[in-house]
Amino acid sequence: MNLFGGKADERILAHRLRATSAASLAGILVTMGLFIYHDWVQHVWNWELLAIGITMVAVKQGLMLWLRFHN
Repeated sequence: MNLFGGKADERILAHRLRATSAASLAGILVTMGLFIYHDWVQHVWNWELLAIGITMVAVKQGLMLWLRFHN
């Protein structure tokens, strides 16, 4: 479904790029923040949160490196 009728210019694409980048960073911060909270308050490592946080960081960094060398 295309909301712009196929007429998206570079500004819209740049805003979308920044928005998705900010969303991924927010997701990483929330995930790792919850992991740290569970560790400090409950003294329990939540392995699922750690795995999700590490995966998000690895994918973001991997894509940034790949785009840097292939763009």
